[in-house]
Amino acid sequence: AILAARMQKIPVLLDGLAATAAAAVLHGVNPTALEHCLLASLSPEPAHARAAQRLGLRPLLDLDISHGEGAGAALAAGLVKAAALTSSGMAAAVRG
Repeated sequence: AILAARMQKIPVLLDGLAATAAAAVLHGVNPTALEHCLLASLSPEPAHARAAQRLGLRPLLDLDISHGEGAGAALAAGLVKAAALTSSGMAAAVRG
């Protein structure tokens, strides 16, 4: 799914250790393959922090949730959308 999203230029919010581990496998094959990925939140598991650090990903949110079942991604999605709208609005104002 991460690779398919990259091919379609769709951003990906990684949330949790399992998603980050899947991204790490893809990163091992091609280090530039995660340029469309953001880390929604960082769980308190030490392995998650190590994986995120190796991938060069910093969490958008610090929720301290172990098993959030996508809560971090759901909350971060609004943040990413707001940032994109702000960015595109500023770009339009500069052109304008």
